[in-house]
Amino acid sequence: MNRETFFAYAKRAPFGVSMKQSQKDGMIAILDEWDRRQSTGKVLDNRWLAYMLAITFHETGATMQPVTENLNYSAERLMQVWPKRFPDLASAKPYARNPRKLANKVYGGRMGNKAPDDGWRYRGRGLPQITGHDNYAKFGIADAPEKAAEMETAIRILFDGMIGGLFTGKKLADYFNQVANDAVGARAIISTDKAPLIAGYYRSFLDALEAARSPVKVADVTPEAAKADDVPASQSGTALTTVGGLFGSAGLSAVLGVNNPYAAGIAALLIVVGSVAAFMFFTGRWSVNRAPAR
Repeated sequence: MNRETFFAYAKRAPFGVSMKQSQKDGMIAILDEWDRRQSTGKVLDNRWLAYMLAITFHETGATMQPVTENLNYSAERLMQVWPKRFPDLASAKPYARNPRKLANKVYGGRMGNKAPDDGWRYRGRGLPQITGHDNYAKFGIADAPEKAAEMETAIRILFDGMIGGLFTGKKLADYFNQVANDAVGARAIISTDKAPLIAGYYRSFLDALEAARSPVKVADVTPEAAKADDVPASQSGTALTTVGGLFGSAGLSAVLGVNNPYAAGIAALLIVVGSVAAFMFFTGRWSVNRAPAR
């Protein structure tokens, strides 16, 4: 794989022209493990890798780093996340802004949790997060659950869980094989929500992987295009080039090259809209990171 090409394509989508070094480091860790397993003949299909990257992108909020579940919710948010447990404000308020108490409430007595503090001890951690004593035990870390938030262990859980079907019983080979190519259905490997959204991330990562197959660098890929930039999207050199090229010379040429007054008016309107968008972008009111959730 030509990793420079891969990172240049992934930076465009799904990251959206700005990519932090920590995000790149997370992907490097996943690619390294993929290469290691491929060398043993255990994995072969690039679609598996693309979907693992997509799941990681979604589950970590695009950070590509192991996360620990955030349970610091307001009462109103608790009613949205767990409506059956917290049907009204009176039931939610005692647990609002109290992560430990909340974890023991919603996870206690479930998933192998038995001790009073097990809900908190075995809260969600990882790339795809694992929750509950029994799930931690599947990966051999029930006695040291904090390891799930360490990259080396989180990577092992990602690969073993998705390839071996340890999360839900469903595995990558069920959805990506010689017959099936089901990026929407594959969400069942982890959960059931946001399946079309994650399938979109999968297609972006697969495009990047396919482009990177050739050992020869793609013509429009430069070292700068594959470089991480730890700045807001509005300060990213790649982002500025993209926005400037879209609303600058292209827009001006559109107006100057149109003879029809109605068409010229439409082109001018598009430039106005583009200018407003550029203003929002450069002032930080909009940022380019990931596709909006559906």
